[in-house]
Amino acid sequence: MAPAIPGFDYRRVEVADGIALNTAVGGSGSPIVLLHGFPQTHLMWRHVAADLAADHTVICPDLRGYGDSDKPADPDGTLYSKRTMARDIVALARALGHERFQLAGHDRGALVAFRAGLDHPAAVTHLACLDVLPTLDMWQVMRGRSAAVGFHLYLMAQPPGLPEELIAAAPDAFFGHFLDIWAQDPAAVPADVRAAYLDACRGAVPSIVADYRASAGVDVDHDQADRDAGRQLVMPVTVLQQDWGAALGFDARSLWAAWAPDLVHRAVDHGHFMAEEAPELIAGELRALAGRGTGGSA
Repeated sequence: MAPAIPGFDYRRVEVADGIALNTAVGGSGSPIVLLHGFPQTHLMWRHVAADLAADHTVICPDLRGYGDSDKPADPDGTLYSKRTMARDIVALARALGHERFQLAGHDRGALVAFRAGLDHPAAVTHLACLDVLPTLDMWQVMRGRSAAVGFHLYLMAQPPGLPEELIAAAPDAFFGHFLDIWAQDPAAVPADVRAAYLDACRGAVPSIVADYRASAGVDVDHDQADRDAGRQLVMPVTVLQQDWGAALGFDARSLWAAWAPDLVHRAVDHGHFMAEEAPELIAGELRALAGRGTGGSA
């Protein structure tokens, strides 16, 4: 049996025509939605979710294209834009009875959360993003750097065909590589969870690539349009990330502050999979974020 978050109920929730998200729901109280990263599923939140369920209704979906959620084909390159995926999350919360909610995301999920905060400020009251830069800033930081830094970003940005074939030829080697190199504490991702992640990725190569390809195209366009229009995140924002800005020669806090006037930015001394390596720290930061007042103006 595949791992699950103990004490959580599982359901499939339709969020768009023909698209349903596999979702774990537990606890009671004010709602918080937790979005996973790559190459993971909602299970990355298992420890944090169980902690937060003591005083929150915790909602942990597999993103569109990941895990046991639906994986539509993407002929025109828009079905995995972060704008589309953010709509999924707002629709999911509403289907579960929540018009307003706190939102936290890690890695890919943080990009979806960021877009949800910009596009749906009336719904997202508080926003947390773990170990990521906004898409536009990420590509600007990467410009002129060795392709060995973030090679997967360049690979999956290529036109349809070759990336999917290359990754599908050795999916465990490809996805397992990131589980290995991004973990500071390998024991934080035990064998059964690692196996579940790899199994989920094997069946999602086209949709995962489509997600990344969107981040090299339409997502950049959306971010640039918002920057040109001076749009910002109006809710309290917490950003937790490794100090990789120092290693790569940029100021991550300044990049985030340009988007988020009400910002708490902290460097975290843990690996990329910080919600699994330091769940008590992450749960504490999310509770602290909830106490910073209420965002979400139209």
